[in-house]
Amino acid sequence: MVDVGAILEQFDVAADEAVFVDLENGYYYPIDSRLHAYHDATRWALVVELIGYNPRARAVLDVLHVFGNCLTSGEPGFENGDFLSRIEDLEEVVAEQVTPIVLRGRRVSVAAKPGEPMVDVLRRILPTHRDLLLATEEELRGRIPFDVPQVLRLEEWHQPVFDDVRSSETETYRLIAQVLATGDPGRYRPTLPPNTHWSHWPDSGTL
Repeated sequence: MVDVGAILEQFDVAADEAVFVDLENGYYYPIDSRLHAYHDATRWALVVELIGYNPRARAVLDVLHVFGNCLTSGEPGFENGDFLSRIEDLEEVVAEQVTPIVLRGRRVSVAAKPGEPMVDVLRRILPTHRDLLLATEEELRGRIPFDVPQVLRLEEWHQPVFDDVRSSETETYRLIAQVLATGDPGRYRPTLPPNTHWSHWPDSGTL
């Protein structure tokens, strides 16, 4: 039996250790996100992808935030291996504003104006090449078992700001915890509007 309280406690501990899901990260300009929930009779796992552009590192990364009671390695949150690089020649792109870019081995043409912020160029990739930015099944299962079934996938959700509230106190993560505990995606019935689109987080990446 999977316990809701234990799930929420893990989320709170991760937030206290600054390894929980955070779209207000000052080091990354947000590009996209996706949430995956897994469950069986005794196991649960949650993998949240946050794709962002870090101008200091000149990198586009899909950062996997991994939680669960069945992790095959590491601790809840994210570790070095959870930072997945997506664009192979970004340093050249940043320096010269050249196109096309090489996105996971595929050459992708994007329109770039001289001096245009690189994150704006990168966000235009989404409509046609989102699958190349998001994680593959093998990447998603890097730290969770391959045989635990996925029961919910969210393309958008209401992401709280944790300045004055814990994840266990928020509607979003309480509902997600119920899905993880029961395996019933019908438990996810949010009343708050989604806000994971990058336009809702204008201060992210501005440190």
